[in-house]
Amino acid sequence: MEQWQVVTAILAAYLGLTLYIGLRGGRGSSASVQGYVAGDRDFGLLVMYFVTGATVFSAFAFLGGPGWAYSRGAAAFYILAYGVLGIAPWYWVGPRAAAVGRRSGYVTQGQLITGRFPSKTLSVLLALISVAAFVPYVTLQMQGAGIVIEAVTDGHIPLWAGAALAYGIVIFYVLRGGVGAVGWTNTFQGVFMIVIAWTLGLYLPNRLYGGVGPMFERIAAERPELLTAPGLAADGSPWSWGAYSSSILVSAIGISLWPHLFMKAFTARSSRILRQTVVLFPTFQLFLIPVFLIGFAGVLFPGAPETPDFILPFMILETELPAIVVGLFCAGALSASMSTGDALLHAAASVTVEDGIRPFRVMSDAAQRRVIQLLVVLVGVVAYVFALDEESSLVVLLLTAYGLIAQLAPPVVATLYWRRATTQGVLAGLLAGSATSVFFLFSPSLRPFEIHEGILGLAVHVPVLIAVSLLTSPQASDHTEGFVGDYELDDPEPASR
Repeated sequence: MEQWQVVTAILAAYLGLTLYIGLRGGRGSSASVQGYVAGDRDFGLLVMYFVTGATVFSAFAFLGGPGWAYSRGAAAFYILAYGVLGIAPWYWVGPRAAAVGRRSGYVTQGQLITGRFPSKTLSVLLALISVAAFVPYVTLQMQGAGIVIEAVTDGHIPLWAGAALAYGIVIFYVLRGGVGAVGWTNTFQGVFMIVIAWTLGLYLPNRLYGGVGPMFERIAAERPELLTAPGLAADGSPWSWGAYSSSILVSAIGISLWPHLFMKAFTARSSRILRQTVVLFPTFQLFLIPVFLIGFAGVLFPGAPETPDFILPFMILETELPAIVVGLFCAGALSASMSTGDALLHAAASVTVEDGIRPFRVMSDAAQRRVIQLLVVLVGVVAYVFALDEESSLVVLLLTAYGLIAQLAPPVVATLYWRRATTQGVLAGLLAGSATSVFFLFSPSLRPFEIHEGILGLAVHVPVLIAVSLLTSPQASDHTEGFVGDYELDDPEPASR
């Protein structure tokens, strides 16, 4: 058999195993909307740890991370920085959101916010912002899957077919199993991609340079600009400190506010499990170290891939590794892509129904589940169309989405921590911040000091929220106390399944 045929066989076995785990994992949840969207609030520490880590680290880390280390050097370290910074507030926000959600039956971020600030307009706006950010994020995952499959099969399976194959599997098990399928496949995929990343991250520098130390010594001698913070911009010029620091800040603010991650607070069995997940999460960040080593190993490697995002599959193929190793690498990269893509598709559909449709129409549990399933397919198709554009950078796609997601931070903080906030203030701030972010996204030359558009949006969002809230009538104290008041967060755990 030719190498690409062996790789394809390994890939098929991996996809088959993932499908099996997804279908089995979804059987444990009830047929209700809470079962499909929140897993009956019964995720334990193991699943919460991997669903958080595998959801955060996706194709952008496994492919975009090495691509940035290879082409932009120290600029890639922003990815390492924002994860540790961004997850810390979740130690306090997550349990509080989960406690309110358990008491009131919330399963989405939008339900939490509009529970405090009742407004159908606000609910729809939250749904629109979430889905608008989800589409480029799902697109990123599909591109990553297609890039890997096309590269390791020598083009016999092109990007369009590879992305369709991988995400056809994802859509199928998400349709059948909901968040239960997402949780257990993420656990399997998280373990798999960590093992593959560390194996390749240590093997390639040793094979090509004789070790990690000698590799960096050669890069320091021949390409020192790659090891000087903040690294390089896309055109090869030095990246500005304004762009670098604001990219870290907007990503740190946005990481735990992604609806597909935020919603996992409602799936946890207890607040204690949420806190333990936050404490353990930085250990998952270690996944990035071998990913960056792979990218730096390619800096002085002869030849060049079509685009920087191809550097990892390019090196795997050019170093003439055995076909079975290439196949396992492909499966590891697919793990990174699919473990985030499934959560995104599930969340995008759930948010659209729960926050965008249900406020206007009474629906039975069965009807809600059917519409969510339909939207899983629809969002997947839309993202797939965008994924066929191979020119876009995986990391740039993600940074673009973070600008919108960061605008969800002030409403969440106001919901849980500020008694004086009002519906009018939250709505006005969200509109002003989102409009500002979108404006600077399409007018990058107008951004002062190259600051990320999401941070500029927040600079407008927060003052507007505060000013309008202070100018409008406060909410009834008995209503606000249900969200801001001091109530028991250390809930007892039910018996394990």
